[in-house]
Amino acid sequence: VQLQASGGGLAQAGGSLRLSCVSSARRFGGYTMAWFRQSPGKEREFVAASSMSGGKTYYGASVEGRFTISRDNDKNAVDLQMNNLGPGDSGVYYCAAQTLWPAKGVLTNSTAYRFWGQGTQVTVSS
Repeated sequence: VQLQASGGGLAQAGGSLRLSCVSSARRFGGYTMAWFRQSPGKEREFVAASSMSGGKTYYGASVEGRFTISRDNDKNAVDLQMNNLGPGDSGVYYCAAQTLWPAKGVLTNSTAYRFWGQGTQVTVSS
């Protein structure tokens, strides 16, 4: 399964960006999709996840209420709408996929994801 992320760029604090991730999976609806981010010197951080149907979502505490994950299984795509951005949201954003919708302790763990996109850079200026 190949994942291709796009949509990153430069935004001002308080602004918005929308990331997209397109998958090559034949059965995209069979994968939990997630977004992670990583900034220099920090561990990869869980951002958001969507269940296979999109009926369940889960967010990291630092983005809940500001970010929205959504997916279109017909288009093999998952998006991340990011609002009210702050400098702390800067980093490389990665989309990832796995075949389960596990307990939250696993859902938010990057090692649980088998497939990864190449990452897209988000930079938020103050």
